[in-house]
Amino acid sequence: MVRQYFGTDGIRGRANTHPMTAELALRLGAAVGRYFNQGPHKHRVVIGKDTRRSGYMLENALTAGLTSVGANVLLLGPVPTPAVGMLTRSMRADLGIMISASHNPFEDNGIKFFGPDGFKLSDEAEKAIETLLDEMPALVPPAEIGRARRIEGDRSRYVEIAKRTLPGAQRLSGLKIVVDCANGAAYKTAPEVLWELGAEVISVGVSPDGFNINKDCGSTSTGLAAETVVAHGADLGIALDGDADRVMILDERGKVCDGDQLMGLIAGLWADQGRLEKNTLVATVMSNLGLERYLQSRDLKLERTAVGDRYVVEAMLRNGYNLGGEQSGHIVMTDYVTTGDGLIAGLQFLSAMIASGQPASALSRTFEPVPQLLTNVRYAAGAMPLEAEAVRKAIAAGEERLRSSGRLLIRKSGTEPLVRVMGEAEDEALLAEVVGSVAAEIERAS
Repeated sequence: MVRQYFGTDGIRGRANTHPMTAELALRLGAAVGRYFNQGPHKHRVVIGKDTRRSGYMLENALTAGLTSVGANVLLLGPVPTPAVGMLTRSMRADLGIMISASHNPFEDNGIKFFGPDGFKLSDEAEKAIETLLDEMPALVPPAEIGRARRIEGDRSRYVEIAKRTLPGAQRLSGLKIVVDCANGAAYKTAPEVLWELGAEVISVGVSPDGFNINKDCGSTSTGLAAETVVAHGADLGIALDGDADRVMILDERGKVCDGDQLMGLIAGLWADQGRLEKNTLVATVMSNLGLERYLQSRDLKLERTAVGDRYVVEAMLRNGYNLGGEQSGHIVMTDYVTTGDGLIAGLQFLSAMIASGQPASALSRTFEPVPQLLTNVRYAAGAMPLEAEAVRKAIAAGEERLRSSGRLLIRKSGTEPLVRVMGEAEDEALLAEVVGSVAAEIERAS
């Protein structure tokens, strides 16, 4: 069965446009409530969200669907995505839901699900839920309708857990830290954690109005954070995305340390401390070839997965690894959390700074990256550009040209109507030529 609604990270789309409508959210709440409604106890569901205006609409619709099939709902309000996974498990909930479109603009929204173990649902579970969407909901009698209540103060549980990931003897006293919360879900929690750990905190992106999430700020637009770091003479910048499961680190000069560099740093440190399980890091096919070469030089292994932090986590759980992530800044540390956590990843970087006594700039260049070029080609609804003969020939020719010195990766986005053309090669002129040629053919077929 091909999934109609679920992509690589839940269901996502433009708010108030199918599938991201109140009507579908109502049906989805009833369907997922029915899927998890097993056993005699009254089922508990926690729902978090980011700061998009449409989050209110989807939250109410999901709650109506869930309570109609007998589930009790606890509304967390704006909290980071990792907090939902963490609290689902901590509060013995049967299901966790996060309403967020992550790094996308406010016009979009999404719905992500976490099982009782705090991890995102498998493909099989999502397919089963889609099947239930097409069936009549199993409505309960009036006396069994579920209850809903707000418990926004429970984000303090996440704050305390995040603080405890910094080794006990370490404090952030004497450090000046810029934190950019992208006007998103972590606008309260991230500055609070850093301040309580002793840092001088300069916060930006902490004035959400329902429309400015990720707008010219956050991990996908690091200019604001970089300018603020330099202007205030800060030691470090931490730029989160709208739901705070991604991070970009800015050194004291405002230079970006991306997810690959951060994973390389943490993997090396954990290996030195004997903490890196099976001496293996899990990353996606998008991670830089330079990261792979660095790990090999340290006698460490890199296991690659499909794009999506869920697939990274699945590989980690399947093989007993404890560190993984994506170049985009999802860093998954299953010793602490069940999904990517930008703030806790930032704390790991800060821990390395404190332990080494080195500035951020000395730690943010773990390896020399191989030149990498990514071009996104948008295609029209219903178009299938990757099936065009001319496109297939262009891809084959490009792969052949890069075979000895790099690689070419073509994939459709799981969240947007885009084909991503990514190439890596030492020869930057050749790289630009190959990626440009393939992207042009895809554009013609779109």
